[in-house]
Amino acid sequence: MPDHPQLEGAPGPSHSGTREPKSDTQLAPGLYLVATPIGNLGDITLRALDVLRNVDRIACEDTRQTQKLLNHFQIAKPTVSYHQHNEHTRATELIEDLKSGKAIALVSDAGTPAINDPGSWLVREAIAAGVPVIPIPGANAAISALVASGLPTEDFHFLGFLPEKSGARRTWLEELAAREQADPRSTPRTLIFYEAPHRILETLADIEELWGSTLLAVVARELTKMHEEFVRGTVAEVRQELAARDRIRGEITLLVEAPTPAKSSGTALGTESARETIVARVARLQSESGIDEKEALKRLARELGRSKSDLYRELQRERARKR
Repeated sequence: MPDHPQLEGAPGPSHSGTREPKSDTQLAPGLYLVATPIGNLGDITLRALDVLRNVDRIACEDTRQTQKLLNHFQIAKPTVSYHQHNEHTRATELIEDLKSGKAIALVSDAGTPAINDPGSWLVREAIAAGVPVIPIPGANAAISALVASGLPTEDFHFLGFLPEKSGARRTWLEELAAREQADPRSTPRTLIFYEAPHRILETLADIEELWGSTLLAVVARELTKMHEEFVRGTVAEVRQELAARDRIRGEITLLVEAPTPAKSSGTALGTESARETIVARVARLQSESGIDEKEALKRLARELGRSKSDLYRELQRERARKR
């Protein structure tokens, strides 16, 4: 999860006037996957607090971030880092502890562990070692955004972060659109992404161009926090609303109606003749102006407001389809 807990609107020991009861629960040995708040600390569950108080050790994506949560709820437990740069080596150490009968909690900076955060490797290793794995449900940005989005909830696909670089992102979106087209289904599907605020406008522009401007979209921003916001509309409307702002802040969950041939008009979902547009235009420019392919691509990129490298990749894909 991309969010980080904040001490805002979060009832706890210092806010409620009463202290959380201390628990002497004897936890069974195993790996406990503990979901933590994505913003409002009041969203932590009683069961999560009980587990964190009674495990032998807590493995954290960032020990400093988790310590803020533990301090707020007056929990004193040993912590150890477990993040994307050390998860394989640290997993070996944690598995040995688990096999010896320890109870260990795994937490991410915010939300549910192993969902776009480290954890899935440790879970697989624990299962392979015969260690019990116990989920402790709680906050998750993707699900929270989905249920309040107004988009279909019966069929959804969580896809995490899109590629950061424009060319890779556009290629990824084109390939995803092709998969969605080829997947026969009777119910509408919602696609869920995480995105950074400084890239959201570029991403929406890519989706609008490649998938069409009329698909429904929702930007869920700062979920559970003081400035929580949902921006709903078509892809074009949501992009225009955000583009009019001086600055876009906060963690973002992006939800988009899955593209289908009937609802999309973007390049990636067009007809065979539409997909050949780049080939045809390049050939026409070469014929009319007597220039080579490289120069034709350069001119076409200026005309379309796209990068030459993007057009070149699309040109190659079109040619590959015709082989």
